[in-house]
Amino acid sequence: LEAVLRDLASVSLATRLRIEEGTQVPRSIIEFYYKNDALNDPMVSEEHITAFGWATPQEIDDIMALAIRVNDFLSGLFLGVGIRLVDFKMECGRLWEGEMMRIVVADEISPDSCRWWDIKSNDKLDKDRFRRDMGGLVEAYTEVARRLGIIGENERATHAGPKLVQ
Repeated sequence: LEAVLRDLASVSLATRLRIEEGTQVPRSIIEFYYKNDALNDPMVSEEHITAFGWATPQEIDDIMALAIRVNDFLSGLFLGVGIRLVDFKMECGRLWEGEMMRIVVADEISPDSCRWWDIKSNDKLDKDRFRRDMGGLVEAYTEVARRLGIIGENERATHAGPKLVQ
């Protein structure tokens, strides 16, 4: 399963509901998708999830609570650097510690799993630059890294792969 939390209408929600992209939703919306490339990751309901045994009702509640906590944290983090968190996808897993199990985030948080827009200009700083053939993907990702202090103001982004951030 993949959980998607949306605070603004972006591409798929705007298209599906015929509302303007960028429309503020009344409250955060959490949607679930069945991870299956052959089926194009279809949206599923809580009924599907429990009927097929993919997660229990309590696990669904835990996933939703975790998504809201992640959203609160990320929204604040990005607002502090002039970026609006539009939506994000989150994959979860079960972490067993002895007899205790808890739901954890089992995915990266990156411009590939989130939609980020500049607060002032609404410029897209995420995967939509690639998906919509807008160009400037590396520059947008570099700008996010600069604002977060991951790379220095005059430092150039390298394509050498992941870098451990201390």
